[in-house]
Amino acid sequence: MAGTLQGKVALVTGAGMGLGRASALAFAREGSKVVVADIDVENGQKTVDMIKKAGGEAAFVRTDVSKAKDVEAMVEKTVATYGGLDCAHNNVGIEELPEPLTEGTEETWDRIVDIDLKGIWLCLKYEIIYMEKHGGGSIVNTSSIAGLIGAPLQAMYTACKYGVNGLTRSAAGDYAKAGIRVNAVCPAGMHGTGFFNRMLAVQPGMAEAVKEMVPLGRDSAPEEVAEAVIWLCSDSASYITGIIMPVDGGFTIT
Repeated sequence: MAGTLQGKVALVTGAGMGLGRASALAFAREGSKVVVADIDVENGQKTVDMIKKAGGEAAFVRTDVSKAKDVEAMVEKTVATYGGLDCAHNNVGIEELPEPLTEGTEETWDRIVDIDLKGIWLCLKYEIIYMEKHGGGSIVNTSSIAGLIGAPLQAMYTACKYGVNGLTRSAAGDYAKAGIRVNAVCPAGMHGTGFFNRMLAVQPGMAEAVKEMVPLGRDSAPEEVAEAVIWLCSDSASYITGIIMPVDGGFTIT
């Protein structure tokens, strides 16, 4: 039986691990040809190998999303390799380890903004340039519940995720008539990701705290968030654009 994205070409950034890898695998499962983009060559290639082992098609491109020339080349390679670009999951992001705003440094600010906010803008820019000329497409950005309710002791990260939500809604409105849908997913804690593991290292009680605060009583798996990305890119969501979707087990209810 054909998948929901059979014959499509999908691009996933940060696809070397965590949510990006889960998303790339899900796109391939649904019939897409997948371009795996990451700055981490070894893990990016592992994702490609996993897709191919499962019978899918995938190619790797090393990309630093904070650099315009890399992002432009990433989109060009996607089109050159598979003949188009239908879906994109702009997923790259780094965390801010908990610290008071007053103790943050300019160096940390610049790094987080470059990757978490500028990186999303650059990906949108070059994906939309192609899609606008070729009949549209669907884009999903990875935001965070921090972009909905704030995150304690993570002011820089929170600011970037609010920015991602703003970019998402503005782009959705500006390019709807070109047939381009732009949405965002806002995960809470996802076990097994590098982000979650690094946070646990500095806040050992976080996992249990998350379980107590989340109505569903647990953190999520990256694969669960990836399913929301796939749905938003599918024809099942054809009338949906500009939404900022929590995928958080009900965390933002409380």
